[in-house]
Amino acid sequence: MIRHLINILLFLLPSSRMFTFRHFLLSLAGISLGTNVKYCGRAWIYGRGQLVVGNDTWLSPATNIYTHSDIIIKIGARCDIGPGVELIPGSHLIGSSVRRAGNGTVKPITIGDGCWIGARSLILGGVTIGDGCIVAAGAVVTTSMPPNSLVAGVPAKVKQVLD
Repeated sequence: MIRHLINILLFLLPSSRMFTFRHFLLSLAGISLGTNVKYCGRAWIYGRGQLVVGNDTWLSPATNIYTHSDIIIKIGARCDIGPGVELIPGSHLIGSSVRRAGNGTVKPITIGDGCWIGARSLILGGVTIGDGCIVAAGAVVTTSMPPNSLVAGVPAKVKQVLD
């Protein structure tokens, strides 16, 4: 309940100001934030699960993170998360024809240090994005990606190995 109330308060604040106050409120909600994390407004953290964000990371407006009590979501240090990015660890098994969304599943998400996640990207459960990756805008990342790669597409694939 406290996390929901804090989300509402954060939503009402100017979107790219008052970062120290935002940091304080998110800490009250049980979010583990490193130093100098910039969490912009119009973002939302769902659920009661564990979220850890490394030092010097930027989370743009409208970032949505769906946490779950059974797993952890980790975002590394010095990352830039673009507007409208969603981290969704939950899914479903395929059910019978009576109801195709079968039993729920949840898997952790890890974003390595120094990553740039482009606007409106979707990162699904069970994914680890290696250090130094770039995820192109609009990509849907369904499998883990190696360090220092540029990934794009639906589903995302490695397009280039970066230096």
